[in-house]
Amino acid sequence: MVRPHLPLNALRAFEASARHLSFTRAAIELCVTQAAVSHQVKALESQLNVTLFTRLPRGLMLTSEGETLLPTLREAFDRIAGALERFEGGRHREVLRVGAVGTFAVGWLLPRLPAFKAQMPFVDLRLSTNNNRVDVAAEGLDYAIRFGTGAWHGVDALRLLDAPLSVLCIPEIAEQLKVPADVFKHTLLRSYRADEWPQWFSAAGVPADVPLPSSIVFDSSLAMMEAALQGAGVALAPPLLFSRHLHAEVIRQPFDIVVTMGSYWLTRLQSRPESAAMVAFRDWLVEVVTAETGLAVADRES
Repeated sequence: MVRPHLPLNALRAFEASARHLSFTRAAIELCVTQAAVSHQVKALESQLNVTLFTRLPRGLMLTSEGETLLPTLREAFDRIAGALERFEGGRHREVLRVGAVGTFAVGWLLPRLPAFKAQMPFVDLRLSTNNNRVDVAAEGLDYAIRFGTGAWHGVDALRLLDAPLSVLCIPEIAEQLKVPADVFKHTLLRSYRADEWPQWFSAAGVPADVPLPSSIVFDSSLAMMEAALQGAGVALAPPLLFSRHLHAEVIRQPFDIVVTMGSYWLTRLQSRPESAAMVAFRDWLVEVVTAETGLAVADRES
């Protein structure tokens, strides 16, 4: 069935009026007269043969037909606006949606993103953070940067960085830690993985039969480090991702002892073909990580 042509101006007039519930405010937004907006809406109602608004003494109220039309129309305008935003300076910009573990995003990725933007201006990066629990398909992500072993079903994984864990704490507590066993005098700050501290104590040569002190469990290393900064205890976290705190000397690493529990990986669904933006982001990550670590790309692939 061929539907009649619906003029864009009338649709825009309806959408603005529905948002403001006022022809007057819609007219101000659209830079036309109130009469013009009212006329456009009436013409649309006539063409659709429905009533979209109930006219009240002060303002408007959507009818059930208007409430049905508005979400679809709003989504359509948002998609048009999004598509137009991808054109900047006469060049098409491609959206890239990346999800990343919050610790990696804040501690490693964000400081380097200005360089990526300068090198790849055509990529419109949309970054979201998580606590390592992510559904790539459901969230519509092109890539997810995760922490683990690289063994995720149905995804291709490229190993980026190892992030060994070590004791991190404020200087006042660090001065009290002469040997690893001194950690037992303080509250342990840890992730949901209960095996991290035992493995660190094992690497430090602390007897396994020593009972662990009280601990606080966090679902985010960022929150855990904030607790450490407030002197709540000693954290077991990756120094690599908290280098700014270490350089500022607000956090110290009292021991060189580290334990590796996993790595950060760039992952994508195997069913998701790589776009130009995805390739650009992946190649940039590999280039930066290789330059900083000295490890070749072939050493990282799972």
